[in-house]
Amino acid sequence: MPQLRPGSDPAPYAAGPGLPPEAPLAMPVQDLARWDGASAHRPARPARSPWLARLWVFGGATALTAYGGWQMVQTVSVSGSPTALQLVLVVLFCLTFSWITLAFTSGLLGFATLLRRGSTPQIPGALSTRSAVLMPVYNEATARTFAGVEAMHEAVAATGLGRHFDWFILSDSTQADAWIAEERAYLDLRDRLGPEARLYYRHRPKNHHRKAGNIGDFVTRWGGHYDHMLVLDADSLMSGSAIVTLAAAMEADPDAGIIQTLPLIINRNTLFARLQQFAARIYGPVIAAGLSAWSGRDGNYWGHNAIIRTHAFASSCGLPDLPGKPPFGGHVLSHDFVEAALIRRAGWAVYMLHRLPGSYEESPPSLIDVAVRDRRWAQGNLQHARVIGASGLHPATRQHFATGIAGYLASPLWLLQLVVGILLVLQTATERPDYFGGAGFSPVFPRFDPVRALQLFGLTMAVLLAPKILGLVLALLDGRVRRACGGSGRLIMSSLVEILLSALVAPVAMVIQSGSVVSILLGRDTGWNPQRRDDGSIPLRDIVVRHRWHMVLGLVAGIAAFAIATSLFLWMSPTILGLVLAIPISWASGQLGLGLALKDRRLLGTPEEAAPPEIALRAAALTARNTALGFDADDALAALNADPILAKAHDRMLPPGQSRPRGAIDPDQTLAAAKICEAETVAEAQAWLSPKERLALLHDRALVDRLVRL
Repeated sequence: MPQLRPGSDPAPYAAGPGLPPEAPLAMPVQDLARWDGASAHRPARPARSPWLARLWVFGGATALTAYGGWQMVQTVSVSGSPTALQLVLVVLFCLTFSWITLAFTSGLLGFATLLRRGSTPQIPGALSTRSAVLMPVYNEATARTFAGVEAMHEAVAATGLGRHFDWFILSDSTQADAWIAEERAYLDLRDRLGPEARLYYRHRPKNHHRKAGNIGDFVTRWGGHYDHMLVLDADSLMSGSAIVTLAAAMEADPDAGIIQTLPLIINRNTLFARLQQFAARIYGPVIAAGLSAWSGRDGNYWGHNAIIRTHAFASSCGLPDLPGKPPFGGHVLSHDFVEAALIRRAGWAVYMLHRLPGSYEESPPSLIDVAVRDRRWAQGNLQHARVIGASGLHPATRQHFATGIAGYLASPLWLLQLVVGILLVLQTATERPDYFGGAGFSPVFPRFDPVRALQLFGLTMAVLLAPKILGLVLALLDGRVRRACGGSGRLIMSSLVEILLSALVAPVAMVIQSGSVVSILLGRDTGWNPQRRDDGSIPLRDIVVRHRWHMVLGLVAGIAAFAIATSLFLWMSPTILGLVLAIPISWASGQLGLGLALKDRRLLGTPEEAAPPEIALRAAALTARNTALGFDADDALAALNADPILAKAHDRMLPPGQSRPRGAIDPDQTLAAAKICEAETVAEAQAWLSPKERLALLHDRALVDRLVRL
């Protein structure tokens, strides 16, 4: 294939659906063990290191942790030198406390940054580069996905700069119904927008390396056409101004490799999703501003709603398979962190425009849905332990990896701290006093200093809640945000509701996350399940099965704590209550009615809910239209049989046939061929074919033709 320079135009469509001519960019696999910097990008101008911000964040967190650790030593050593078990408690406390102190000092930095009210990036008047907007999909709700693409396409066109953007739906779907629904929706959208819309669709026969492989396939086939690529998720929405501003920012900064936005959560209505939506909107900017301030141009990438320099990605981000088997070996699961690390290692800047408005996403609707996603994230972050020591990485990059790993180790460490605390109280309650160890032969009982313990608890709560309080203060100071959230009273009440409900959810999340970490350490791979994004509730039976042992753990812990000491029971009561109520809490988390009841009372509200962004309103209207057309309801086999035009388009969109090695047999395709040849009606084919056989049939032109003639 001829190489095309970045910025050159791909040929428009000829008759029927198609893809632009390939303009491949090579993606060499990176060696993580050694790196000599020979291919590194040299910045046009040296970047100023935010050393003062880093000194504040990490120095302040270290000092706070040292102070807290010393106070814990004093708390447990009232009776003399601390015992081995007490020292274990001190170590666990320091590890967990250091995690929240880092968030505290970063939050203070973000608060100070946002108080300065920096300027919002301006919409450019012109662009000179070409960008591809990539929407990777994997068994998603087609009506919603294509509505989002259409809404964003219209918004960019309205800026007058639409000619600088091409749009790609990159399908990795492995379900036959999802695949054909995507093709049908694509054909419908293309017919309405016309060939000048520069809208493309590609389905990969094998979803090798998942999303990273999906993006890599685009780069190695068509990356040479484009200076930049804007990577989205299936639930992403971005305003036209945000998209063109990102492209302009990349143009204006020749050293930028990745520019990340801060996506806000919108369109959420279940109780748990509204908690996340409110927290992300009110507290999220404080954390993001602090992260942006100390990271500077050595930042991170969250995998979506970010623009990437295509050449930088192609030359730096060919990910290796890690040695060994999953969960720690094989394909890099949380690829976004590693891609940012490799681009930064090659000399390109990675940073965040946290003040850029117009970047949105959605969130899972319930606690169980979050746990499913979190299990995959836990494995990906723990896998970074294999990458953090790679040669040539920037120290800030290693800190990003360390923070991600610590975030998932914090839960089992917290759980261990509770267990050790119980053992110490049990020891105090059952151990005989030392009658000869104290001055004047007075008995010495192993005990804690209750005053210091209370002070340390207060310090921990203050450090833990400070980022939320700072975010609330900023929202109260911003008149537009305050009014949109229902006024000062409702905003404060919403924060109290969020803190209370989050406190109940926290023990359950702790146990779930601890179980995930243990499972990963035992060598169990998570796989990659499609993310549920709708507001449908989970059946109560499934909730009971998922949380029954959490409830039992809470009951056992409560009875044991009460039997040991009333004070221990009171100290552990928040954790015990959350675990005992795990089933009703999880059930309530996914309830649409509870979320809407709070919405009616203007609690947990956000500015984007009070005045929905135009892009969100347009996407919602288009989703309703697509749903009415039945894009997500049709059976793939019935749809192809009923619509010969769709069947012909499907045939044209299949990749060229590949010859199979002599003697090789695909059992699914063989069975699909046998069953479709025996079937006399589509109903019989639907009943006989398994999901894998349906997919194999759709990859075979002859079998599709046989299906159409049923």
